Amino acid sequence: MTDPIADYLTRVRNAIKANHRIVEVPASNMKKAVTKVLFEKGYILNYKFEDEGPQGTIKIALKYHPLTKVPAIREVTRISKPGLRKYAHAKKLPKVINGLGIAILTTSQGVMTDKEARKLNIGGEVICYVS
Repeated sequence: MTDPIADYLTRVRNAIKANHRIVEVPASNMKKAVTKVLFEKGYILNYKFEDEGPQGTIKIALKYHPLTKVPAIREVTRISKPGLRKYAHAKKLPKVINGLGIAILTTSQGVMTDKEARKLNIGGEVICYVS
């Protein structure tokens, strides 16, 4: 597999389109960090890291509106790819849907959202947009 983060995002996107409650993905440190950011920002209901086997898995409980059944994650877009990395300077961090969505970045301080990076005045690699 050449792009495990794209595989992670695709599994989440496909599970949402199929109205699944839980999605299971292979674990890595980057995927764990992205999952924590999604949980902190309210895009997923819960998550659990399982250390079975050599790699382990992440179980993610997806979040839906209780009455309308609309998913909390409407769109996930991979930005920086292995063939073409995208970096953003601290002063030119992207805004997703005019600040309604989030951009997940990997910085020297760890994985965080664009808003947190703006507060700390640091740039980094733009992993994906979530809205």
